[in-house]
Amino acid sequence: MPVVGPERLVKLQQQGDGIRNICILAHVDHGKTSLTDALIATNGIISPKLAGKIRYLDSRPDEQLRGITMESSAISLYFSLLRRSAPDAQPEQKEFLINLIDSPGHIDFSSEVSTASRLCDGAVVLVDAVEGVCSQTVTVLRQTWTEKLKPILVINKMDRLITELKLSPSEAYTHLSKLLEQVNAVMGSFALGERMEDDLRWRERIDEKLTAAAVAKGQDQADSLDGAPRGRVSSIVQDEEGVVTSGTPAEYEEKDDDDIYFEPERNNVIFSSAIDGWAFTPRQFAGLYEKKLGIKRRVLERVLWGDFYLDPKTKRVLGSKHLKGRHLKPMFVQLVLENIWAVYEATMGGSNHKGDPDLLQKITKSLNINIPAHIMRSKDPKAILSAVFAAWLPLSTALLVSVVEQLPSPAAAQELRMPLLLDASPGAEHIDAKISAAVTHSTQTIGEPVVAYVSKMVSIPESELPANKRRGGMLSAEEARELGRKKRAEIARAQAQVNGDSDVGSLTEALSAAAIGEDEVADDTNGETQKDDPEHLIGFARLLSGTLTVGDEVYVLPPKYTPARPHAAPEPKKVTVTALYLLMGRSLETLHSVPAGNVVGIAGLEGAILKSATICSQLTGAPNLSSTSAISTNAPIVRVALEPVFPGDLDRMIRGLKMLQQADPAVMYEQLESGEHVILTAGELHLERCLKDLRERFARCEIQAGRAIVPYREGIVRAEEMNPPKDPALGRGRVENLTTSKQVTIRLRVRPLPAPVTEFLIKHAGAVKRLYSERKAQEEERSVPTGETDPTTEEFAVQDADAEDVTGDAGHALTLTEFRKELSDVFAEETAEREVWKDVVDRICSFGPRRVGPNILIDATKHAVCGRFLQEEHLTGQENGQTDKHLSALADKATYAFQLATYQGPLCNEPMQGVAVFLEDITTNVAEGEASQNIGRLTGEIIRTTRDSIHQAFLDWSPRILLAMYSCEIQASAEVLGKVYSVITRRRGRIVSESLLEPSTNFTILALLPVAESFGFSDEIRQRTSGFAAPQLVFEGFEMLDEDPFWVPTTEEELEDLGEKADKENVAKRYVEAVRERKGLFVRKKVVENAEKQKTLKR
Repeated sequence: MPVVGPERLVKLQQQGDGIRNICILAHVDHGKTSLTDALIATNGIISPKLAGKIRYLDSRPDEQLRGITMESSAISLYFSLLRRSAPDAQPEQKEFLINLIDSPGHIDFSSEVSTASRLCDGAVVLVDAVEGVCSQTVTVLRQTWTEKLKPILVINKMDRLITELKLSPSEAYTHLSKLLEQVNAVMGSFALGERMEDDLRWRERIDEKLTAAAVAKGQDQADSLDGAPRGRVSSIVQDEEGVVTSGTPAEYEEKDDDDIYFEPERNNVIFSSAIDGWAFTPRQFAGLYEKKLGIKRRVLERVLWGDFYLDPKTKRVLGSKHLKGRHLKPMFVQLVLENIWAVYEATMGGSNHKGDPDLLQKITKSLNINIPAHIMRSKDPKAILSAVFAAWLPLSTALLVSVVEQLPSPAAAQELRMPLLLDASPGAEHIDAKISAAVTHSTQTIGEPVVAYVSKMVSIPESELPANKRRGGMLSAEEARELGRKKRAEIARAQAQVNGDSDVGSLTEALSAAAIGEDEVADDTNGETQKDDPEHLIGFARLLSGTLTVGDEVYVLPPKYTPARPHAAPEPKKVTVTALYLLMGRSLETLHSVPAGNVVGIAGLEGAILKSATICSQLTGAPNLSSTSAISTNAPIVRVALEPVFPGDLDRMIRGLKMLQQADPAVMYEQLESGEHVILTAGELHLERCLKDLRERFARCEIQAGRAIVPYREGIVRAEEMNPPKDPALGRGRVENLTTSKQVTIRLRVRPLPAPVTEFLIKHAGAVKRLYSERKAQEEERSVPTGETDPTTEEFAVQDADAEDVTGDAGHALTLTEFRKELSDVFAEETAEREVWKDVVDRICSFGPRRVGPNILIDATKHAVCGRFLQEEHLTGQENGQTDKHLSALADKATYAFQLATYQGPLCNEPMQGVAVFLEDITTNVAEGEASQNIGRLTGEIIRTTRDSIHQAFLDWSPRILLAMYSCEIQASAEVLGKVYSVITRRRGRIVSESLLEPSTNFTILALLPVAESFGFSDEIRQRTSGFAAPQLVFEGFEMLDEDPFWVPTTEEELEDLGEKADKENVAKRYVEAVRERKGLFVRKKVVENAEKQKTLKR
């Protein structure tokens, strides 16, 4: 293949209509990177013989060793196509630039999928022909739906149907039809969900119109009775039956959903085998059979897939109704699949798997292809198979032609996608019209506003930057030897780590010594250069409008930026673009300028961007696209405390952690109050990769990791056998306490929230966060700056800042009215204690912990001294008169104490979940003037007393620990099913479902597994099943462990069964004590277990 130079790619960047930005998405091990290899080979970057084996875009050594992709990689490819403008016209060559992004399939790296999809306009979704739709397949299809990407379906690994399952062409056709139905069912479920939401909005608009019409009609009748002249004409238009006809259609308009499904006849489905290098669409076979059958190509395209049959006598296409009892094969089987099966039979069939030379010769002759003699003499049947398909149905041709013809150009895609993204961004009404138009139409003109979206930061070693790489020419002999020595050392180190060899250095030195003409001096110099090779962060970006040039000054808009308040803190930074790069997989090419519609690497953003950001040439009226980026990550649930082996390396480790946090979209770094440096990762594999990067790239020092810190939640339930209330006079869960100075009395009651309410609050945490931010902004605008400061103001600010990053975008679109209505409906469903929860929504003061959690504080005081969170106007106790002014100030401290109490529960200082706190009374026997003088002392007393009171009332119920749970999906054959079950059961997991994957003998097992028991789970499953099963773990949420950690046997039956010591292990107590021990809290332990002295009867 001829090598395509970067100059030609740079030239094609100027042609907006000839650009295609695509990402390749799939479940893990469904063949994304192998497919990408075949496309890269067309540009001469790798040999076609190595396509599918070299995995070019897996540039990390650990990616090559594990055989999975861990980071999204981009590469720009050239593709030319001969096209006719008219049937009789001469074909003209058209050139295209394909910006391709290969993404990971493992669930731990799902954030990389989100960062890739936001930069692209189309998606190539791969599905394994045998395994079918898996968990990540649904995830990536949902990603294409939410991002409004146009997808192409590739059914990959078709060779497995022939070589593994041994299916006949007819059986394979049935299997492929079922597989296509599965994929379309997933797409249909997304469309149905959206359709139901639209229908609900339409009904609400109709109801509003009808209500307005009824009010207007009543007003008109009143005016006519009063004899007043009608001064206006009703804007509500009705028909004879009284149905509103203005503005909103009287009948719901169904959207056309034909274009969302995958149908081979529409050429958006490709059948392929990436490892064997072939792929086809029905259109290709329609071109082959057009002259032979005498049927027009357009007709053949429509009938090659589906229940259509070819009459062998008349050569006419028949539908299933016209078969008249004849048993004919579908056209797809007869004309397509049988030919593919014949090639495999000719090259790899027979008893000895050497193929049939006569049949092969017949096939090559009928297809008019020539196979080189040296390949025909090859003893490897795969080489002959690949040669036949490369000449007949090359993978790159089928895929790239489909990409060019089916997927939109940047300008066409942005016209559809950008208006929706801009409307969903914060402060949409304040976006400059000029910027909005430029982004929507992907304007490339110099001078137009420059807008780019940076989805993540990519870390590049300094030696890999184009400025530091050797220019032109071949390597000298000495350079080649040096490169070979380095590669051998890398491979030896990686192999030694995999084999568990502790003496890695000796193996590396032994291999290095084997190189010709090397001495020890080279080794030392290599070590020095390796240490002095710092990492640089480059923005992985998509340019949406304008032309970006090196030296341009642009504003970096953080995720909290809104055009309504462009200068609000944190102020957007102004940076200078120091370099632009064309991303070419493992290498970079320098650019001077880049027009809109391209994917580009931007240097100069280091320190200005944490995860993602929007870049704009002007600050006023700029859109914030990074806040609307639905970065769907597997929630970072695994926390690990890190420390350097040598304490002197602490600064290096902290710098490395900050750089890792920027370079990985799913990593979070925080320093706990105890001084521990903690990183949060998405899973065990993700943690391994992060530690490897820290040691070898970012910190470059030895780091040791502690045991994983798993989150828990604390809750309460009403159990059948609970201890009696601590104060029978007050009742269960009610506490009345005095502060230490005896000046303030606080009475409150704690109850468990109904389960549906807790689920609702967890699901809509994003809506609570947004409502709180809006309320806070309104209060800031109304407040007049004064010299007085509240002692807890700074603490509140810290708490609120934390609240911003706690949750995702769940429930983000609910308004205050909608949220109130839905929450009221959920409370109304509770029938057991209807009186307790009546009108409770109007009295909610706060959610907690961190202002957004699934616990609520309810104002049950007589004078309503607390503010009301879910009311249009934020009512406070100040409106009840001057008498309650200081009580309102004290109630604010109680609200803050509620946040602290729910953030650290009484069991093991973990956050609470599903708890309602009713603040019933707060009284003081101090005059207002004295209270204001002693506000500092009273603040501490009230916070401490309220927090302790909530904890006491909490323990009056039956406490429970909630475990973080993984949803686990495993595909395993029937032979290893028992081993999989034994591993899951031993780790306290439970099986949810099990289904057979027809026509294979594999089962799909869905299970729930506690995160605390999941470490080493994947490795154990692989070892016990000899690699035939691999789990995918996704964080599911928290599940209550139905066991009281303080339970002891009390009844006669329990004492008889278990004895006084309760020999049955209390699992909940074990979890609670393990967390308390880790946090340094008091744990009641028996140091001596068996200290009985042997006695004789005489003594």
